[in-house]
Amino acid sequence: MRAWRLHELTGPGAISLDEVGDPEPGEGQVRVGLRISALNHLDVWVTRGLPAPPGLPHILGGDGAGVVDAIGPGVTGLTVGDEVIVNPSLSCGACPVCATGETVYCPTFGVLGEHRHGTLAEKVVIPAANAWPKPPALSWETAGSFSLATGTAFRMLRRARLAEGETLLVVGVGGGVSSAAALLGVSLGARVFVTSRGPEKIAWAIENGAEGGFDSTGQFSKELRAAAGGLAHTVVENVGPATWGQSLRSLGLGGRMVVCGATSGAKAEIGIPALFFRQLEIIGSTMYTPAEYRDLLDLIASGRATPPPVDRVFPFEELPAAMARMEAGRQLGKIALSVD
Repeated sequence: MRAWRLHELTGPGAISLDEVGDPEPGEGQVRVGLRISALNHLDVWVTRGLPAPPGLPHILGGDGAGVVDAIGPGVTGLTVGDEVIVNPSLSCGACPVCATGETVYCPTFGVLGEHRHGTLAEKVVIPAANAWPKPPALSWETAGSFSLATGTAFRMLRRARLAEGETLLVVGVGGGVSSAAALLGVSLGARVFVTSRGPEKIAWAIENGAEGGFDSTGQFSKELRAAAGGLAHTVVENVGPATWGQSLRSLGLGGRMVVCGATSGAKAEIGIPALFFRQLEIIGSTMYTPAEYRDLLDLIASGRATPPPVDRVFPFEELPAAMARMEAGRQLGKIALSVD
């Protein structure tokens, strides 16, 4: 099969399209012949060793959808020919932590494409538990691109306890997680506001139910107060130090800022007195549990929630161009690759 493999931790330029042997499924595993793969910013970070994969060369990619073409020993409930979505959230499924349902705290927790070979290939081997039936109503492009970002956003809003009628500010709308958070916030009945450096991305958010948007490089906390008649109950933040101060200032008393990324850097300052006097919460969030994924998939399949749009579908051979588009922040939603 063909696979895009990372050979050095020096950035996306160290990826090449290689011919490799087809992976074989082991106990409890299935092999999926992919029809669609999709990119996440995590893929760029891994090329730079942030975090480093377990070994090189390494196949990136967390999102994908395709058809089961081989089944390992001990697998039940799946057959060759089944159309499935690849769920990239990995755990052992057998430890006491996994038994609680909070698999994101599993000692062996990982992400497909980061901790094991991923979906930027013609075939991928995954645990059978990570092959979810593809709802017939979902296009291949949507099915193969929504999971990682939309699942992450779904858990973020649950952890932030966002309620109907509350004000949600999504910082840096345009990428997968932020676009998903904005759309999910609208579906939950929140008053959604966004920030972005691109006016076209703000316009997209407003067209899809947001009440307004502001320039990410400005004093958006003041603009939010004026537009919303107050500050936010919840802020979704995945940009990092470039927006961190304004994001905190956008929170009302008792507000919750939920964080899943640090695109602009790993360190940010906090004014501790404001944190406790205003009784703010800063909540970290990573990926999602099987129960959350099931709830999300049900919402999407029934039309009660909308995943981020697919910005563009590139031919599989054009991964470098697809990754360059994502790195430059030109996308609105998810960037996918047509594998077959």
